[in-house]
Amino acid sequence: MRVGVFICHCGSNIAGTVDCARVAEIAGTFPDVVYATDPMYTCAEPGQAAMETAIREHGLDGVVVASCSPRMHEATFRRTVERAGLNRYMFEMANIREHVSWIGKNQEANTNKAAELVKMAVAKLRNNRPLTAKTFDITKKVLIVGGGVAGIQAALDCAEGGVPVVLVERESTIGGKMAKLDKTFPTVDCSACILGPKMVDVAQHPNITLYAYSEIEEVSGYVGNFSVKVRRRATYVDWEKCTGCGVCSEKCPSKKTPDAFNEFTGTTTAINIPFPQAIPKKAVIDARHCRQFVRGKCGVCAKVCPSGAVDYAMRESIVTEEVGCIIAATGYELMDWTIYREYGGGAYPDVITSLQYERLLSASGPTGGHITRPSDGREPQTVVFIQCVGSRDNSIDRPHCSGFCCMYTAKQAILTKDHLPLSHSYVFYMDIRTPGKMYDEFSRRAVEEYGVEYIRGRVSAVYPDGLGQYVVMGADTLLGEPVEIRADMIVLAVGIEAAKGASSLAEKLRISYDKYGFFMESHVKLKPVETNTAGVFLAGVCQGTKDIPASVAQGSAAAAKVLALFARDKLENDPQTAQVDVRRCVGCGKCIRCCPFGAIAETEVRGEKKAQIIETVCQGCGLCTSTCPQGAVQLSHSTDNQILAEVNALCR
Repeated sequence: MRVGVFICHCGSNIAGTVDCARVAEIAGTFPDVVYATDPMYTCAEPGQAAMETAIREHGLDGVVVASCSPRMHEATFRRTVERAGLNRYMFEMANIREHVSWIGKNQEANTNKAAELVKMAVAKLRNNRPLTAKTFDITKKVLIVGGGVAGIQAALDCAEGGVPVVLVERESTIGGKMAKLDKTFPTVDCSACILGPKMVDVAQHPNITLYAYSEIEEVSGYVGNFSVKVRRRATYVDWEKCTGCGVCSEKCPSKKTPDAFNEFTGTTTAINIPFPQAIPKKAVIDARHCRQFVRGKCGVCAKVCPSGAVDYAMRESIVTEEVGCIIAATGYELMDWTIYREYGGGAYPDVITSLQYERLLSASGPTGGHITRPSDGREPQTVVFIQCVGSRDNSIDRPHCSGFCCMYTAKQAILTKDHLPLSHSYVFYMDIRTPGKMYDEFSRRAVEEYGVEYIRGRVSAVYPDGLGQYVVMGADTLLGEPVEIRADMIVLAVGIEAAKGASSLAEKLRISYDKYGFFMESHVKLKPVETNTAGVFLAGVCQGTKDIPASVAQGSAAAAKVLALFARDKLENDPQTAQVDVRRCVGCGKCIRCCPFGAIAETEVRGEKKAQIIETVCQGCGLCTSTCPQGAVQLSHSTDNQILAEVNALCR
């Protein structure tokens, strides 16, 4: 075998603490290494061209590149060696940047360690074998989970690209959190006015199938060929017949049903349409509060419905969709703000969340856009906004910034002055974070044009004064003195967390998520909308905190990934999959139970139970390999012999 080794300087990233020329010199002494060099930038075009030339001129059978993380450039170098005529799996990388140069300053020690990592890579390469990918057909249809603004944008972009879309939304209407907003920053556009047309486009687009009031039950298969079971929950209204006239809601006697869409700032009826611009504009019965279900008698809505759409006998159903890709756009929820007892969260009626305040501001809200105190219906004259409630707070394990709270607090303070010209607003803040286009200018307008008073400091307590107001006690850290304000209403800028059920969905999609439930991208910089499962993409706040423009952009980015994938008629599987030696397999089934991707099935060979790998499903995680007690399962390109060769090289 003839091996070539390339030690990358990566500018001063590696060469600053590693003697690259010395590593190349040492590498030249390793068995089967016939060529070793140290280019400045191996990943650059000249570096790749030099690698191709060396492969041809020196007749190399394999190549080792010592540079940065394989997560960044392994695919790049594999394409390079393939262009020169080698099999892409006759290539190995040694990470001497993240694993060597970036973690130590001792050049001699770093140089020795880098040489040892290269020695291990060469030893493994000598045991490598060419692998060949297999091709398979794909189903050119995409499933999008979540009908918020990110999911809507992704659905429209995919549909416009000619790809059939299945959009699954948990609520009875699409629109997500944006549909609950009154205005949007920094332009103060009506939220419903800019979102509404997109929602209508979803309903009317011939390439989009919408399953509202539905959830993902089960996901199986692999990229290009996923099989998804969608549970359609019972609405007790036949949406094919329902015209959205609203007569049922007007006549319903159960008028004290908690109104989830209005964030429980008011009540609604047991049968209702969430808001006037809802898509689909269809009624849903809340069986928990409907007299027909609770008491067994009523039936008013069925009697007054002009189209006979009410169906008390309706049951849940399961629909199976075959798709090639999945986009997760499940959005977010507010964290449990009632744990802040010092703010009166959940105890005082006039201490509300920012999202509840949005519903009070909205013309479609419970008060018709007129700001009143929930306790007595009076107009508040003094409103205190408290920021970072559940954000950047290590005491409750919420260290992250929720991203858009500074901006919507400024917006709400401005809108308060517009609605109530005689009112005055105070904002308690930790830091003002306004990095977006026109954001800082908008935030300054709140102070300079609307007289909003910003106080840098935390609030220590909120309590009623017994005279109809609340005492807000805090500190002004800029002046270095305590602050006490009497307020009529307190609005908490509550931090966000992943949507309810996000972790369960992640397990069904076989993707990773962090401790807060946000889905994890494949690479934070280079693959922000891709996941560790091929064919599953991310859009919007399900991946991490972001505002509406960023969510829309990520929805389009995920759609672009889908369209790029579907531009091919066939896909290639990664041949780095597990393989079963049926002679050693005893059919114990441990590998089947441990596989997180469902890639191992039970088969029968000459009357005996054996494990069988479904190569198109296998993701090459290696869990089955380490679980098999007989050593019957080996992972291609990471076999026991290849790993032991690396260990032996290090120990000699």
